[in-house]
Amino acid sequence: MKTGLKVLLFAEACFTIAAGMLGPIYAVFVEEIGGNILDASSAWAVFMLTMGIIVFLIGRWEDKLRHKERMVIIGYVIRAIGYLGYVFVYNQPALLAVQIILGIGGALNIPAYDSMYTKFLDKGKEASEWADWEAMYYIMTAFAAIFGGIVASVFGFRALFLIMFIFSLIGMASSIKLMYLYRKVLGIFKISA
Repeated sequence: MKTGLKVLLFAEACFTIAAGMLGPIYAVFVEEIGGNILDASSAWAVFMLTMGIIVFLIGRWEDKLRHKERMVIIGYVIRAIGYLGYVFVYNQPALLAVQIILGIGGALNIPAYDSMYTKFLDKGKEASEWADWEAMYYIMTAFAAIFGGIVASVFGFRALFLIMFIFSLIGMASSIKLMYLYRKVLGIFKISA
């Protein structure tokens, strides 16, 4: 497995853990800030709709980008800000704002990430190396779900959100190595502005 894939997998594992810690208990948090099931589903719908529309539009633009690693990193930065934003959510409008931020970050990140991941694949190992991504996603989400439930029940949601933010910072920091690795794949050794 190429180093680029390892970096991408590690960075995304950190973000998968961050998101996975909240996923199963999201509705409980929404209820804690005064919302109900409809509020939880509406906030999730806002996230998905934001991400869906922007990813559709941005994906076509990212096809033309030579330096996709920048979009991966920018997307990670925005997602990290979104996870930190949960700390300051005490009502439904603030929750919707965070969901929009996370949707924008994901939409900027995912097409470029998938494109880079595909570029780093070893010929003849496409299925197994995509399986590595899928395995990472499901296993990390499973562990994150348990860990998130424990943290939220023992220390509360604010502590959970700070831990989510820390994991996202680790993932974001590790993705900076992509600036060099992706240029190497493209045959660009001079770092351009």
